[in-house]
Amino acid sequence: MQEKDMVNDVLSMINSSLVDYATVIAQSADPNLRQTIQQLRDSDEQFQYQLFKLAEQKGYYKPAAPADREEIQQIKTTFSS
Repeated sequence: MQEKDMVNDVLSMINSSLVDYATVIAQSADPNLRQTIQQLRDSDEQFQYQLFKLAEQKGYYKPAAPADREEIQQIKTTFSS
């Protein structure tokens, strides 16, 4: 397996885990468990960002173009209604 494939696979797995963390955190009634899961999520978010930057630098990942002001305003309007 090539490095590009491995990096993209790990990014995909981490992104999936981050969604799962959000679900567990939202449904956790135990404050200690909730805090532990939040710490794990925070750590994975940092790792995901570092790996994302590496993938971007090596040309493995090309992010979408930045949104213009009109697109940003449309999103704000949609979610604040």
